[in-house]
Amino acid sequence: MLQLYFWPMACSLASRIALMEAGIEARYHLVHLWSKKRIEDDADFLAISPKGAVPVLILDSGDRLTESAAVLQYIADLNPHAELAPRPGDPGRYRLQEWLSFIGTEMHKGFLFPTFWYKDEAAKASARERIGQTVDHAASHLAGRDYLVGDRFTVADGYLAWALLLLRHCGVDIDGRPQLASYLARIRARPMVSEAIRTEMALSKTVAP
Repeated sequence: MLQLYFWPMACSLASRIALMEAGIEARYHLVHLWSKKRIEDDADFLAISPKGAVPVLILDSGDRLTESAAVLQYIADLNPHAELAPRPGDPGRYRLQEWLSFIGTEMHKGFLFPTFWYKDEAAKASARERIGQTVDHAASHLAGRDYLVGDRFTVADGYLAWALLLLRHCGVDIDGRPQLASYLARIRARPMVSEAIRTEMALSKTVAP
């Protein structure tokens, strides 16, 4: 069985969403990102992943896969019938990779990471200067579209939904951009997405930062 290491409402939420949308069972291990300990037994998370970041997906072979873009595509390919990613060779596959990269660099690491982790106010200010244009690009792309890639939900939508949830939490104006507000509401209304968010929000109340 696959194993996912996560922290509640961190980017690993997108991996939980992907697993649930794909109908893939997994064991979930809660890790504390500050102490770098596995909550269930106080094991050293750095021994599991020297990067000390989530998500970490333990494969059936015992190999470990990290980085959201890679983990999400791997999960999608485990159950191609769920159609969570275009097949390899399909031009849409590269659009999926384009959006996973954009979300990961421009929203996740470009804004959310410094906002939550950095103490340097200059770094935070620099991130805030760029985020408006980044969010506008996503909003413009979603005008007249239900999903980021093609005409159905993909793992990129789970990743963007997570980013938008946290952007809103950080005071970025999502509701003032109708395309994004309606998109986020539509994605959150999916039963598996709703359950994944509800599960992690409940867990977030049980662990201290």
